Amino acid sequence: MPTPHAVPLAGIVDANRDPPRYPGKALRHGSRGADVERVQRRLLALGISAVGAPDGDYGDRTTSAVRLFQARAEDAPGEPLEIDGIVGPRTWRALFRPLAAGADEPASPASGLAAAALAVARGEVGVREQPPGSNRGPEVDLYLSAVGAGLLGQPWCMAFVYWCFSQAARRLGVDNPAPRTAGVIASWNEARDVAAARIVTAAEARRDPAGVTPGMVFYIDTGGGAGHAGFVADVIDGRLVTIEGNTNDGGSREGIGVFLRSRRRIEAINLGFVAFG
Repeated sequence: MPTPHAVPLAGIVDANRDPPRYPGKALRHGSRGADVERVQRRLLALGISAVGAPDGDYGDRTTSAVRLFQARAEDAPGEPLEIDGIVGPRTWRALFRPLAAGADEPASPASGLAAAALAVARGEVGVREQPPGSNRGPEVDLYLSAVGAGLLGQPWCMAFVYWCFSQAARRLGVDNPAPRTAGVIASWNEARDVAAARIVTAAEARRDPAGVTPGMVFYIDTGGGAGHAGFVADVIDGRLVTIEGNTNDGGSREGIGVFLRSRRRIEAINLGFVAFG
């Protein structure tokens, strides 16, 4: 049985045919009709079951499923798609592009505490600092306060990761194994003493990318004792779909909010990855 994220090639009836013609207008929330149903069926064929039944109604589930596809896909020149939940010309072409035989399938989904923490992180996508560039805001203050007092206004990517795990652990009624620190390098070092942690170093990840799985935390050393970290949401052919706090569309560690990104690659992570729980 394929995983929910697997691409069941046998189920893609149009894989060897010319792609259907773009309908001439973008499909978005509220759209209805045969073209919407065609998109829904294609998403299902690609293993994105979150779209639900192909009913021709472009509602919340279809919007979320399109966003997931956009986060995992790219256009023909290899550029990431805009993750807006709208099927415009670029997303249409990427969606109906024939699949290459033997193409790498997306990684298996996370489970347990990792899946729960990832779900919490997804729910925070869209959070922004108030004002931008301040390392402050109602949600950002919660992330930092979860780690300790006196940190308001400090970089918060690692605090965001810890907060997500703490929320997930509380919901599951288990201990939070993630190190309680706002420091990326400190968390990476302390993870080695966590019995429930599975560590994949950067060198190990380059040798065997299959060791990097959704739900893991990635760690980057940016120099001078600083770093950047976030969640791995998906892994596709060496490309990471990530959820990151204190970042922006460009991937800065001094960003303005929580973003879903799809431009990092495994070989660009210079410390490694940790699976907690």
